[in-house]
Amino acid sequence: MESTSDDGVRGRLEATFWERHANPWSAGTRILVYPVFMYAIYRRDAKLFAATLAFIAVNPVLFPRPKRTDNYLSKIVLAEREWLDAGNGTMGLDYPNILNVLNIPVTFYAFASAIRRKPVGTLLGTLGVMVLKLWWTDAIVKETGVTGERPGETLPVEESSLDE
Repeated sequence: MESTSDDGVRGRLEATFWERHANPWSAGTRILVYPVFMYAIYRRDAKLFAATLAFIAVNPVLFPRPKRTDNYLSKIVLAEREWLDAGNGTMGLDYPNILNVLNIPVTFYAFASAIRRKPVGTLLGTLGVMVLKLWWTDAIVKETGVTGERPGETLPVEESSLDE
């Protein structure tokens, strides 16, 4: 019985995480925070580094649940949830997970460049990380067919908030 209670709490926490993270402000700022993170490393700015890490940690639950999910940023989050729920994982030699595997050395290159204060390497590495991540998210949107408009893809809406 105890695990059922834990599963219920865990399930509610996961649902809250994904529902709030599907807010386009959450997904959009999560994408844009990576260059700020790399800039903090490059500049050796401890306050910016700490603030960026804190933002990354709270970002998925910082924004409220979206009213609509039929936008690209919400779709990539819904697709990621569906992809993971189907047991596909994020790393592997199959497409599109190979893109995340390729992202590992690009991420190391970006970090090494930022630590060594190599501006061109930092910029190229950061752009490479972002391109590969967005390519992966775009691929899983296509693979899952998530539109954010069909039942089961959108977040459950309370009856009192329906605008009909």
